Amino acid sequence: MILDPVLSLGIILILGFFSDKIADFFHIPHVTANLLLGILIGIELLDPLTHHLLRASGFISNIVLGLIAFSIGQSFYYKRFKAIGKQIILISLFEAGFAWIIVTLTFLLILRKPFYLSLIFGSIASATAPAATLMVIRQLKAKGIFTNMLMGVVAIDDAWCLIIFSFSFAISKALYLHASQGLHILLIMLKAFLEIGGSVILGALVGLLFIKFSKLIKTPGGKEIFTLGFVFFTVGIAAHMHFSVLLASMALGSVVVNFHRNYSTFYESLRGVEPPLYLLFFVLAGANLEITSLKNLSIIGLTYLIIRVVGKLLGAYVGGTLSKAPKKVRKYLGFGLVPQAGVALGVALIAKAEFPEVGGMILDTIIATTVVYELVGPILTQFALVKSGEAVIPEK
Repeated sequence: MILDPVLSLGIILILGFFSDKIADFFHIPHVTANLLLGILIGIELLDPLTHHLLRASGFISNIVLGLIAFSIGQSFYYKRFKAIGKQIILISLFEAGFAWIIVTLTFLLILRKPFYLSLIFGSIASATAPAATLMVIRQLKAKGIFTNMLMGVVAIDDAWCLIIFSFSFAISKALYLHASQGLHILLIMLKAFLEIGGSVILGALVGLLFIKFSKLIKTPGGKEIFTLGFVFFTVGIAAHMHFSVLLASMALGSVVVNFHRNYSTFYESLRGVEPPLYLLFFVLAGANLEITSLKNLSIIGLTYLIIRVVGKLLGAYVGGTLSKAPKKVRKYLGFGLVPQAGVALGVALIAKAEFPEVGGMILDTIIATTVVYELVGPILTQFALVKSGEAVIPEK
């Protein structure tokens, strides 16, 4: 018997609430608990609970990714770029870029995977989840140059990831279509770049409309409705026109943050709406995992798990060296960049939808490695903060 979708939604949200409580008790990230809950309810025995919602997971992930990308748009506030300094920008570019390039080359040259598939894994590898890192910083009450630089890098990292993924995804789609349909590669590449440019222009134009009509808002509740409406509108138009939902939403956020005097109030208005949507997003991502396929992913998953971390460590070291960052930043900052969650899972869900032949394998790999990263990441972040001399492990 298939359960009513509204009943399924209610049960999942209630279970998600209790999974967060269990996560707090065991001091593990909420993302990990939500993913494990999703994996548990995604097994065949519980299909009646997730049947309708799994079919709608693409719709839900588009909404959540739109909200995430809109928030990431804040990273491109021009005054903030001036404030965080060249060192953080350079280190963040190198750690994201090295993870992208090294994972791509490893999959291409060592695992012998197609270039389009290697490029997708490489682009996903560039993402870092800031929540787990910031949680450890707060718990240890860490303070100092190293801590400030780590917070700056994780704050801007996902912005680079969205740009890298959007570029890589457009190229991968072009290569995939060329291989499967025999279309001329130059024509497909032109289409890919038009998709990227069109996404940015769409987001920017909607952003200008956002600013113009925001003057009509008279109540606090109006801001919430207005902001959600414009984010959903951008997501819907981008999806309809086969543009990048991520780039369009990020461009919208960038325009709002740079050209609206009270931009922060719009982001704050979404804080009450986001938690249940994020919870549902992570639970459904876990439910999409094909448990039976995990045994075939050992080499791919293990390679991704290790090589991504190598890329982060090398990139942070090279970026730190070129920017003349302190020695402790060069040596240890990369260890604080291991966690991976929302953006990585979101783009993996997009890949699953766009690449039917390999999309399931991509998503399964990212879900499995995300669970590991979210468990191991905080431990490595703690190691980095303690080694930097800016935190001590509290006595129990």
